[in-house]
Amino acid sequence: MPPSTCLRCLPIRPAPSPRPVLLCHIALPPAQTAAFSTTTNLSAAVAKKRPNSHTGPPKRGVKALNIKKTQRIKSGRPPAPGERKALRKRIVLSNTNALEVQGMPDLSDKNITDASLVCRVVGIPGLVVDSLRAVEAFKPTQGWGLFRRPAALVRKETLQLGRYIQEVETAEGKKTIRRVVVGERGSGKSTLLLQAMTMAFVKGWVVVNIPDAKDLTIGHTEYGPLFNTNPTQYVQKTYTANLLSQISKANKAVLSKLQLSQQHDLPIPIQSNISLDRLADLGARDPDVAYPIFQALWAELTAPSTKGAVRPPILFTLDGINQIMRYSAYLSSDVKPIHAHDLALVRHFINALSGAQALPNGGIVLAATCESGKPPSPTLELAVAQSEARVAGAEEVPQPHPYKAMDQRVLDSMRDVEVLRLKGLDKDEARGIMEYYAASGMLRERVDEGLVAEKWTLAGGGVVGELERESVRMRI
Repeated sequence: MPPSTCLRCLPIRPAPSPRPVLLCHIALPPAQTAAFSTTTNLSAAVAKKRPNSHTGPPKRGVKALNIKKTQRIKSGRPPAPGERKALRKRIVLSNTNALEVQGMPDLSDKNITDASLVCRVVGIPGLVVDSLRAVEAFKPTQGWGLFRRPAALVRKETLQLGRYIQEVETAEGKKTIRRVVVGERGSGKSTLLLQAMTMAFVKGWVVVNIPDAKDLTIGHTEYGPLFNTNPTQYVQKTYTANLLSQISKANKAVLSKLQLSQQHDLPIPIQSNISLDRLADLGARDPDVAYPIFQALWAELTAPSTKGAVRPPILFTLDGINQIMRYSAYLSSDVKPIHAHDLALVRHFINALSGAQALPNGGIVLAATCESGKPPSPTLELAVAQSEARVAGAEEVPQPHPYKAMDQRVLDSMRDVEVLRLKGLDKDEARGIMEYYAASGMLRERVDEGLVAEKWTLAGGGVVGELERESVRMRI
């Protein structure tokens, strides 16, 4: 009987081949199938070809890419308005982990000219600390929070400031000293201003401080024209109110003993015998009347002293004078930059610095340059070079560069102002402050000549800011 399957259709299995090879195929009746065939089922669905990303741009109205945006989960409350700035400007004046330096004297009205204190660190009295904080004399970048209490090194320039204060008080005629402190970054210019304010507070002077002149010129404070002024002056009401608040808080002990002695045309009614600290408080509460009250307060402080009303000397300080020796970020009504000298508060300080406005009761007008992010001011640099050449008695005074535009208003304001240049500490002063670091527990090395010479060299020749960084802040 012949087989039901064609023998010629039987697979032949070569030795190494993994799949059988069909030599031929003869169609069978529908009822018969090859039970051992391994061919693909012809009825299976054909796989669709995947679209290629390079087939061209998508059709109009069809989204080519659909990515779900991740939702950002908010945890906690958002910072309140001004909270970040307050944290950035927070001043810490005490470190409870630091050791208390035994035998450290305090700066007082009797030892501000004591030459034996040079190269030593003296403390700032507690009552003066509150006044210094009120006028924003402390800077966030300074290392006050590293030590037990605020203290500063007495250097030769500090002793010179003490002699200036003594000279103003002992001069026969009321004398006004005008200086600009210059120096490289980290040389201690702002700290020297703080020491001058400390001496003025312990002497019973009135201190008026503009902590950062940049706040007056970068366009972050509202301003408006001051009528009946030629050229037009611009007043910053909110900043003036804040300045009056600082003056009242810092000088309350002195201003509370002084009363109004003149008639002033003010927009609000005031008592005829009101104290000057109360007058400053009224201006601090209402920005709209702040500038007229500031003018009245200044007129009272600069009124000639009488037997019944003795006016104290004034210390007027400003940090960052580079910022006011150029055009500001404010615009006039004809959309032109406003020169910084046309701002009312800046004009007030420039008049005192140049000598255009005298201090009848004596005082000191002190400004300091700022080297951190300073704007270009070639006119100020020329004025500083000319002042130093005049003091040194040089035969040739530097002249303006022929290819650089000079600002005549800046040159006029600095014409008779002397310059106090801060350089690096000498090795004796560096040793004194490093011994203070060691006594506070912040420097854990033996302070000897070798260590002082090493840190002094690494600090760029005694730059006090770099010396603090090398000795205290940088740990290996």
